[in-house]
Amino acid sequence: MSPYQLVYGKPCHFPVELEHRAYWTVKSCNMEMEAVGEARKLHTQELEEIRRNAYDSAQIYKEKEKEFHDQGISFKKFDVNQKVLLFNSKLKLFAGKLRSKWLGPYKVTHVFPHGAVEIENDSGERFKVNGQRLKSYYENAHIGLIEEINFKNPTL
Repeated sequence: MSPYQLVYGKPCHFPVELEHRAYWTVKSCNMEMEAVGEARKLHTQELEEIRRNAYDSAQIYKEKEKEFHDQGISFKKFDVNQKVLLFNSKLKLFAGKLRSKWLGPYKVTHVFPHGAVEIENDSGERFKVNGQRLKSYYENAHIGLIEEINFKNPTL
């Protein structure tokens, strides 16, 4: 039985001339196996270098982005027994325009590393909050010299 038998059971042979051309084409393409192997290694190394450069540039981008982000963060330092105000972050649909967004004053009882602060209200309840939600409370702050100006009603 011939290896080139068709589905319908009829034998089929390729012309010798076509086989001969195909053989020489394949042979001429693959003559220099060592050169092909070296070229393949060089292409692999180039791809590895491109990947490494992309990784390095991504790291540089992340570092610059972090520096830019950290510029907007205000680092606040609180001391024990200092009075602070707490930002009211509860969502209110119709908050009053003149209502203060700050609650307090509270007293700082403990400052934890990484920005956490424990505060105490007037009734003695203690709870931990993020230091970014606090600001210093200045009691009896001196406003300075206030000048009073009286306006008279215009006469016609």
